[in-house]
Amino acid sequence: MNIVEISNAQGSHAKIAVDLGFNCFSFTAHTESGAVVDVLSAADNFEAGGSPASRSGIPLLFPYPNRIKGGRYSWRGTQYQMAPHQVPFDSMGNAIHGFCSDRPWRVVAQSDSSVTAVFRTSVDAPDRLALWPADAEITVTYELSGSCLRSHIRVYNPSQESLPWGFGTHAYFRLPLSRATRAEECKIYAPASHIWELEQCLPTGRIQTPPAGSDLAASPLFGSLKLDDVYTKVAGTHGTVTCRITDPGAGLLVEQRFPEKFREIVAFTPPWTAAVCLEPYTCVTNAINLQQQNIDTGLQILPPGESWSGTIEIEVLSAT
Repeated sequence: MNIVEISNAQGSHAKIAVDLGFNCFSFTAHTESGAVVDVLSAADNFEAGGSPASRSGIPLLFPYPNRIKGGRYSWRGTQYQMAPHQVPFDSMGNAIHGFCSDRPWRVVAQSDSSVTAVFRTSVDAPDRLALWPADAEITVTYELSGSCLRSHIRVYNPSQESLPWGFGTHAYFRLPLSRATRAEECKIYAPASHIWELEQCLPTGRIQTPPAGSDLAASPLFGSLKLDDVYTKVAGTHGTVTCRITDPGAGLLVEQRFPEKFREIVAFTPPWTAAVCLEPYTCVTNAINLQQQNIDTGLQILPPGESWSGTIEIEVLSAT
């Protein structure tokens, strides 16, 4: 397993599994106040390749986040069908989490506190190239600054065809934020007022208000939550969306910040560990199918030779 480690002068440290989707599966933040926080949750055997790539750290989901119903869609008159032996599928028969979360990436630059890697379908997963309307390239840089892990994302269309795409991250945030506090007493916040109605994890196309107890804008306690939902109508401040995990007993919080072009947030409480996933997505689940029903899904179309970029920050701060 190819593991890259980065660190900075403040003592923050991160580990990235290059061969498993360029997954940052460990981020230890050293704050200015002296607190040391293990931010991410990962399986004990993840580093050895002994657990699913999508259940630890920060899986990178591209060229589609979450699910495509039945692994089937059509694009500009052509029918596409993916199969479980070709790409990851869930237990309900849906393609899930894209092409690059379970494959090796290529490191193209590295320093003490940062590392950059690239994934291009035609180069790094040529067996999956025919499953999508166009070749696709994604470049990600992880950079440590103080108690912040910054991810720079660039999507590029290297082909001669228009590229439909979506991107998301699937960070597993470990709870609580100290050994002396309890996960149940942490608060979870995301500035989203509505959710997509789901049937077997797939959006119906209808948007509704969150049910009682699942309104993340009200900062509910983690102990009361059981989530696997797609939140929408996300509100930013000066163009930036901020999610928070607050541990009042520890006097600490984790902020995740990203631009408003990440228009959906998937929230998930994994049943196998004390963690919460707050996942910024550029589009909704099954977007490539729903958009053909004239539903505003956020599906992106990138012309040949064009690129898109965005940044996600995860920072540990004092809760004052």
